[in-house]
Amino acid sequence: MSKNKAKIGVLLVNLGTPDSTAVGDVRKYLREFLMDGRVIDFPFIPRWMLVNLIIAPFRSFKSAAEYRKVWEERGSPLMFHTVDLRDKLTEKLDSDKYIVEMAMRYQTPSIEEGLNKLNKANVRKIIVISLFPQYASATNGSVVDKVMEIARTWQIIPNISFVNNFVEHPLFLEAWAELGREWMAKQEYDKYLFSYHGLPARQIKKGSVDNYCQLSDKCCGNYTKKNQFCYRGQCFYTTRLIAEKLGIPMEKTITCFQSRLGKDTWIQPYTEDVIEELAKDGIKKVLVFSPAFVADCLETTVEVGQEYKEEFIELGGEQWDLVPSLNSNDTWVECVKELVEENS
Repeated sequence: MSKNKAKIGVLLVNLGTPDSTAVGDVRKYLREFLMDGRVIDFPFIPRWMLVNLIIAPFRSFKSAAEYRKVWEERGSPLMFHTVDLRDKLTEKLDSDKYIVEMAMRYQTPSIEEGLNKLNKANVRKIIVISLFPQYASATNGSVVDKVMEIARTWQIIPNISFVNNFVEHPLFLEAWAELGREWMAKQEYDKYLFSYHGLPARQIKKGSVDNYCQLSDKCCGNYTKKNQFCYRGQCFYTTRLIAEKLGIPMEKTITCFQSRLGKDTWIQPYTEDVIEELAKDGIKKVLVFSPAFVADCLETTVEVGQEYKEEFIELGGEQWDLVPSLNSNDTWVECVKELVEENS
């Protein structure tokens, strides 16, 4: 590569985290996160009232207590695992060709900060990798929205490409399989639960192509060009691909959805309901994957790893093991490296 040729910028974007566990910082994070029109897809005024008068004032105290359960000496796990991913990726890539930055969709470091660093470095191209394996308007779509909002103010806009979905990438699947094998080598499990972050059902319907979406196995049982960006369909597809890698019979797998907020219908089955059914059926040992998350966070460590485990044990279950997220697993880092090179 010519020394005079500009570098390619890489921006890794994760969801975000409060700057600390202080109630004020958590409230600030919730307000920015939930005021995103792609997250709560209500008109501005009712969304503003819901977030600023109800959710943020009351939920921030409980959320702050929850964040204290996962906060470590290095801070938020989601933050430092993303930092580790960035640092390992930087070491893997050719420093004469690439420059890597990271950002959070909400709070710090912001997408604007990351993009401005790349812009000041005079890169010739920017590859934005949203660290959400399954495309959703509320995550990947929101990142695209924000990037374009910022870049359109620049006098010179370099070529910008987006990686919005990587559920089929062989190394993404292999990274999950590696982690799963470690647990499966220790013992047999009765069921293998794949718990993904939920979304309001209406958001899935909004993105339906030719009214293909039925929010059931009729559509989500297959992965086609019509549901390639359907979040629910991608989740079921991810389960099938990881199970195949691990040699798990499909009848021993369950795909479900967690983190429901509010009274509206969200995509189903709900993880809480599945846990009750497992207990009723006499299932004793469960291994859980959370493949919508690439870094451990509140939703994995506390919600799945602690709260759901307590519920399962109380209902008569004996063992509930959570496979950790990809974090900075070497195979996952290699996957991100290939995503960068494939889009260069």
